[in-house]
Amino acid sequence: MSRPIRVLVAKVGLDGHDRGAKVIATALRDAGMEVIYTGLRQTPEMVVNAALQEDVDAIGISILSGAHNTVFPKVMTLMKEKGLDDVLLTGGGIIPDEDITELNKIGVGKLFHPGTNTHEIADYISGWVKEHRSF
Repeated sequence: MSRPIRVLVAKVGLDGHDRGAKVIATALRDAGMEVIYTGLRQTPEMVVNAALQEDVDAIGISILSGAHNTVFPKVMTLMKEKGLDDVLLTGGGIIPDEDITELNKIGVGKLFHPGTNTHEIADYISGWVKEHRSF
């Protein structure tokens, strides 16, 4: 690849717990990726617009609020509207397995539970980008 993988890490809604997002952002940077962290209290529109402006390869949403069944579909819809069909939408947090299955069906990538090894997350993003993006 001719440039580092670019990942946008976001916290959507009123969820103010961002320690996990910061840990992931640091781990992805340590894996050689460029990371843009949006900070707290972002809207789906803000996340997708930032992803578009930053020309990212992946969006990772950290969510602990229980709003995953609202947030991920909204972000996915906005990504499609903006032509980000070749950008990975992934994330993690407190998400029940049955909800993960349903979100995967609408095109959301792998979702990770708290405590997942950060190397697994970085490897997943790298593998997905290598398979689906060309640069």
